[in-house]
Amino acid sequence: MTITIYGIKACDTMKKAFTWLDQQQIDWQFHDYKKAGASEKDLKRWIKAFGWENVINRRGTSWKKLPEAERDSMTASTAVQAALNNPSLIKRPIIEGDGILELGFDPSRWETLL
Repeated sequence: MTITIYGIKACDTMKKAFTWLDQQQIDWQFHDYKKAGASEKDLKRWIKAFGWENVINRRGTSWKKLPEAERDSMTASTAVQAALNNPSLIKRPIIEGDGILELGFDPSRWETLL
């Protein structure tokens, strides 16, 4: 099985996820959405699956830099546009492959999925 892992290379959580995948000998491809962006189609699918409140990282500095009015009025559709404009808002990692779609790094959860 090969999975795609979406995130930002410099993120500490991503580094832990990469190490875990390598230790488990799971084939993976990396999509750096800071460099390559995230597609509107993917964002809509992820938000439908997990809710915008979970896909958008509301604890990071990118969220805190948004105008308060934008944060307060965020909806699923405005979250898509915000993430397209600033991919650093997207929680990481997101993994996909062979019927798997998972948000966040949880080794025990990943062990059951992968």
